[in-house]
Amino acid sequence: MSGTTGFYYSDQMMQYYFGEDHPFQPVRYRKVKEKLEEIGAFGPALELRQSAPVKQQLLRSVHTRTYIDQVRELSKQGKGYLDKGDTPVTSSLYQGALEVTGATIMGVEAVAKGEIQHALNPAGGMHHAHPSAASGFCVFNDLAVATRLLQKKYGYDRIAIIDIDAHHGDGTQDIFYEEEVLTISLHRFGPGFYPCTGNMTDIGKNDGYGYHLNVPLPPGVPDEIYLWAYDQVVKEALDAFKPDFILHQFGTDAHFGDSLADLGLTTKAYERIAEMAHDLAHKHCDGKLVVTGGGGYNIDASVRSWALIACAVSGAFPYDPEALHHLQDSRIHPKQAINREEIEGVVSYLVDKVIPNIH
Repeated sequence: MSGTTGFYYSDQMMQYYFGEDHPFQPVRYRKVKEKLEEIGAFGPALELRQSAPVKQQLLRSVHTRTYIDQVRELSKQGKGYLDKGDTPVTSSLYQGALEVTGATIMGVEAVAKGEIQHALNPAGGMHHAHPSAASGFCVFNDLAVATRLLQKKYGYDRIAIIDIDAHHGDGTQDIFYEEEVLTISLHRFGPGFYPCTGNMTDIGKNDGYGYHLNVPLPPGVPDEIYLWAYDQVVKEALDAFKPDFILHQFGTDAHFGDSLADLGLTTKAYERIAEMAHDLAHKHCDGKLVVTGGGGYNIDASVRSWALIACAVSGAFPYDPEALHHLQDSRIHPKQAINREEIEGVVSYLVDKVIPNIH
């Protein structure tokens, strides 16, 4: 198997667009690619690969034909909403959603075939999308479509999906809630915080009982507490599950400068999580790791974080990585009243009571 990491990109991803006043701006995808070009990261270790749109047939492994047709037809009209008001329709949205999903699928197939070892798609990670509904800026759930492809075409039956977006991956969890697909989500949780799901007691049912792990977090959680929780829960869960393929949603909206969330991570945390994810993939599944994007509404923070993620996963460090960290990250983050004991209780519950159900 090649040690190369594939970075999937196409200018057509810019069509995943909700309007100039919307907080979700796809220009960050292009800016990540340009930042990696600027620092000289592309080469033998990190290969820039052209992505292409997903085929409708693959979408139907997760999404209903009626819903897919609805997205296409509303996009032709170029107006309206796919949900109650968060996900507006533009004339390019359907094609953009095919492009975003296609990049994840191409990366998954290349890793499954052994062409490359890791794949990166900063435009993917649309974890709020449900089989027959859009939600939270997410149209098609590329993580779920990729999982079905791995199961049906390549015969993988121990797939882990790790999600560090500030918002709970409710669509992904719901799709696999009664199946032995391991989902792990660390996210902001509290009254009124979208999507208001992902409590620690949401652990799956029937065949999926114990395979769905949620680490709900209060506002302001800093690097050290977050990294500790990630290390404890993700490491223990993967040790028990022994995945043969890992998908990792890397939303960057847990950054302290993000406009739609109030967690406290710095760019240093994203770099460290990428290193841990890389090491865990090599420990458990010969490095089979596909990393996608997600939320991230501070474009500068998202671009810096994703450049660090790409370099940490691929090992392509043609520069001093400190140059990509925010100068702000060296400040003392404003102290918040973090109840560490509460977070430790969540972690203890998952490690001691839930993870032992995994077999």
